[in-house]
Amino acid sequence: MSLFNTPTSAPLAERMRPASLDAYIGQSHLVGEAGPVRVALQQGRIPSMIFWGPPGVGKTTLATLLAKELKMPVRQLSAISSGVADLRKVIDEAAALGKILLFIDEIHRFNKNQQDALLGAVEKGLILLIGATTENPSFEVNNALLSRCQVFVLRDFTRDELLGILQQAIEKDEVLKQYQIDLAETDALLLYSGGDGRKLLNLLEMLLAHAHQGVLKINNELVENALQQKLASYDKNGEQHYDIVSAFIKSLRGSDPNGAVYWLARMLKGGEDVRFIARRMVILASEDIGNANPNALLMATQCFQAVDMIGMPEARIILSQCAVYLATSAKSNSAYMAIEEALGKVAATGDLPVPLHLRNAPTKLMKQLDYGKDYKYAHSYENNFADMEFLPEELKGSRFYEPGTNAREEEIRQWLRKRWQDKYGY
Repeated sequence: MSLFNTPTSAPLAERMRPASLDAYIGQSHLVGEAGPVRVALQQGRIPSMIFWGPPGVGKTTLATLLAKELKMPVRQLSAISSGVADLRKVIDEAAALGKILLFIDEIHRFNKNQQDALLGAVEKGLILLIGATTENPSFEVNNALLSRCQVFVLRDFTRDELLGILQQAIEKDEVLKQYQIDLAETDALLLYSGGDGRKLLNLLEMLLAHAHQGVLKINNELVENALQQKLASYDKNGEQHYDIVSAFIKSLRGSDPNGAVYWLARMLKGGEDVRFIARRMVILASEDIGNANPNALLMATQCFQAVDMIGMPEARIILSQCAVYLATSAKSNSAYMAIEEALGKVAATGDLPVPLHLRNAPTKLMKQLDYGKDYKYAHSYENNFADMEFLPEELKGSRFYEPGTNAREEEIRQWLRKRWQDKYGY
């Protein structure tokens, strides 16, 4: 259960795990000089955390280094193979020892009961939890546990960082130092690793089989020949995963049902999680269709619920129906742009006061201070509409929502024009 038992025969990626934060490559926004993780560590105030990011960007390594720095008893569980009984055993041990750092890999795979089993121990401080996940914690981690953890997003490695990982391995690994390695070309090696540092190092180690008399010259042709069969597969944790889901979403947005079902088939054939596919369609239904067709969000939400209940192989039919519906629907991103505009204005203007007539007045004192005074109750007026100011004084006349050019939102534009033409210019 320890994070630190690395056998001498381990793959290169395991052998190259850094021994300190100073040797850690990447995630400077978290562990750089002013990064929140490093600052928290320096202050001795480490919260329970969830590291969210794609595979191979250093989530487990960072947890390992934090455990080492904190000098705490460490236990590690994998959500794939551990159950509630394993959790309770660790919690009992923490109660006996005082406190334990518990690292849970793939925490998104824990069900609600397993996550709930952690709550009390995390709340009481018996366990300092560090979870790692490739999935959005907002969807996969329950709110009670999420509220007790700080979520940190780990980013993809940059090209320079990946090259640094390669160079560090060549210079420091005892096995690689026995070879004369020339990184003549690295484009293919970086491309086929998909930004995954672990995969990059393991590919490098695999190429040692092509060394001649202790000399290994790495170029694009060598890499392509060595990986030829591997490239034909769908790696749902690597670059192809992100490229194919991108093609799927762009086909839906571009109103091409043929492209959409093709990329859907590619994902299904590769074993992609049907809930992941359905979740992406829920987002698109609001972001790219919105009020041009409000039923799209209902359809996508019901699709998500249905595939979650049914699973494969029948889920493919529901996903296909929803994908075709979304692809052939009228499109509008006006609701998405409206909230982006509003968020931008909030960031620029700060916490402007709520106008007095819009404030709640539950007490006598508040009423004396004119809270709620001059508020017009819309249902007391003709057509359930009262002309009134709903924005702070400083933002009068600011227009965030611009109806799209589609039949449904043209009706909305005419509706708004009858009521707000003078104020917002519809």
